[in-house]
Amino acid sequence: MTQSAPGTSAASIPRATLVGGLAIAIAGAVLFSTKAVVAKLLYRYHIDAVTLIAFRMLFSLPVFAGVAIWKMRTQAPLSWADRWRIVGLGLIGYYLSSYLDFLGLQYISVGLERLILFLTPTFVLAITAIFLKRRITALEWGALALSYCGIVLVFVHDLAGGAGSTVIGSLFVLGSAITYAIYLLGSGEMVKRVGSLRLVAYAMCVSSVAGIAQFFLLRPASLLVQPLQVYGLSLVNGVFCTIFPVFMTMVAVGRIGAATASQAGMIGPVSTLFLGALLLGEPVTAVQLAGTGLVLVGIYMLSLKK
Repeated sequence: MTQSAPGTSAASIPRATLVGGLAIAIAGAVLFSTKAVVAKLLYRYHIDAVTLIAFRMLFSLPVFAGVAIWKMRTQAPLSWADRWRIVGLGLIGYYLSSYLDFLGLQYISVGLERLILFLTPTFVLAITAIFLKRRITALEWGALALSYCGIVLVFVHDLAGGAGSTVIGSLFVLGSAITYAIYLLGSGEMVKRVGSLRLVAYAMCVSSVAGIAQFFLLRPASLLVQPLQVYGLSLVNGVFCTIFPVFMTMVAVGRIGAATASQAGMIGPVSTLFLGALLLGEPVTAVQLAGTGLVLVGIYMLSLKK
């Protein structure tokens, strides 16, 4: 497989490699975004976020555990300090962030959920500016303004469907985006030392154990008995909306670089909007399209910065 450095520009990549990498990145972004639609379908069977995330982790854990065991056997052991850092990152980035996201999806549309999550780079920028004293440039201010204007448009539009639930759901998803931004900042140095595949496998194992343990602490084991449709949708959630996107994104980054792969991932919110309309009957309005467009332009402007 032809690989490129993470910072490689798209212009320097062979055409066949670029097209293949873009296709993988887009497919991964669409699959990852589809988890919101799958969650909405699962909620129709009267399960809650605790049960939903437990089923997701039960189906995805075996694969990540297999990768983690393989890495443990083929690579040097981690220091205890790095092990504890991975535990913290797994709890924040994949457990808490996912849990807050699924909580929020009980109250808001999949289109608004995906747009709020897509603001994660703006939270990374804000955290580095506040705590690391990094100066925000004029271009970045403009990108932030566009992105948040888009969110306000969609948020105000969705308030018509129920102000209280929209606010509660948006706050949960906002918490998900912020916690994932913290994970991204905390994982930066770890990726260099540990490697992205190893880090993700270990962190996903931690989050899976936490999600499953939470279920058995808060819910009776009898709730594991569900209709066949719940098992089928949970399998889709665990395999096609979790495992596949993780590895597809890594392959795409290896082929076309992180910057180009992240730009291709902007198809995610758009795909969620139309999948929500197709599978859930959620309306697609001009206001939603305008808000989505503003958010995508803003995040694209941020992605142009290294």
